Amino acid sequence: MIHKRTPAPQGPRVAVIGAGSWGTTFGKILADGGAQVTMWARRPELAHEIDEAKRNSKYLPGINLPRTMRATHELARALDGVEQVYLSVPSQSLRENLKALRPLLDGAQGPVISLMKGVERSTGLRMSQVIEQELRCDPTRIAVASGPNLALEIAREQPTAAVISSRSQETADAVARTARNTYFRSFVNTDVIGTEFGGVLKNLIAVAIGIVDGVGYGENTKASIITRGLVEMTDFAVANGARPETLQGLAGLGDLIATCQSPLSRNNTAGRLLGQGYSFHDVVKQMEQTAEGLASVAPVLQLAREAEVYMPIVEQVKMVLDGKMDPRDIAPHLTTDDDTPQEERTNHGQADGGGALRRAFQRALDQFRHGGRRAGSD
Repeated sequence: MIHKRTPAPQGPRVAVIGAGSWGTTFGKILADGGAQVTMWARRPELAHEIDEAKRNSKYLPGINLPRTMRATHELARALDGVEQVYLSVPSQSLRENLKALRPLLDGAQGPVISLMKGVERSTGLRMSQVIEQELRCDPTRIAVASGPNLALEIAREQPTAAVISSRSQETADAVARTARNTYFRSFVNTDVIGTEFGGVLKNLIAVAIGIVDGVGYGENTKASIITRGLVEMTDFAVANGARPETLQGLAGLGDLIATCQSPLSRNNTAGRLLGQGYSFHDVVKQMEQTAEGLASVAPVLQLAREAEVYMPIVEQVKMVLDGKMDPRDIAPHLTTDDDTPQEERTNHGQADGGGALRRAFQRALDQFRHGGRRAGSD
C-alpha cells in the first residue's frame, strides 16, 4: 500500500507561545491556512502530545490537530527562524514570559501578535503596551487579534471571523493573510486601543451575565445588561482613545454576543458560579483555565475613574466579587443617579432611539456578507 505524504506547508514560519485552548486553536487556524506552525507548551508532556499524537486532550478534547503542526517545550526551538510570533499566555503572566522571550527575539523584525484579552492588574496596561515595554520593539510590529472566538467551536471548524489590529496597516494585512482559512476570516483595522478594550470589556459584561444566569434571572434581564453593557464598553473605550465604530464591530459587539450567550465562555461560567453563591476564591479554584474578566475588573474600574466614565455594570460585578452585594441584588441596568427619566443612550453619549444598535448589528452582518474584496476592514 502506498501512503500519501502530507504536503509540506508553504506559508510563513510562525510560533505560538502558549498551548491552552485558544493558543492551540489559533495554531490550528494558522496551520490550516498553510503556515509552518510550532507550538510552545510549558509542560513537556503537553508538547509531546501535540507533536506526536496531534491532540491536546486536556484543552481541546476530541479535536484532531493538523499533521503539519509541531510542538516543543523549548522556547529557543519554538522561535528558531520564525517570521511571526503569536502570544497566548494568561495576561497576568505575560510580562514574566516576555522576559524569557526577549533575548531570543533580539534582532527579529517580524510581527508579534497578542491573542490575549486582559489588562495587567498591577499597571492597567493593555497587552500590546506590555509587549512594547518588555520587548522594546517598534509598536508598528505589534498586532492584536480579537473577535467572537470561542476556541472549541473554531477548533471544530465552525465558521467565524476576527479582527487583526495594528498601528501599521502593513503589519495588520500581513497577519490577516496568515490567519485565515476556509472557516476563519480575518478583517483588519488600525484601532488597537478599541480592539483590545473590546476584548477586555466584554469579559466583564459576560461575568455579569453569568451572575444573573446563576441566580436564575431570565432573558429580559440578560438582554438589558448586554445592551447597556455595549454602551458602557463604548464610553470607556472612546474615553481612552478608541474609535466608537470599533466597539460596534467584531471586537466589540460580536465578541460581546458570543461571550455572553455561550456556556463555553470561561467568564460566563465564572459569573454563573458566583451567582450560585460560590465565593470568588472558590470560583478561582474550580476554574481549570483563566477567566480573564475576573482579573480585569479592578484595573478597568481604576482606568474608568481616571477617565471619569461611569460603569455601573462593572461596579456591581466588583461588589459581588468582593462579597459586598448579594448576587440576587445585581441590577446595574436599573441604576440611576435620581428619579428623573433618562434618555436611552445607545451610542457614545448620544440618544438616537436605537439607531446605533441597529447599525451595529447591520455592520456585523455586512462584514460577513460583503467583505471579500481584500483582507477586510472592520
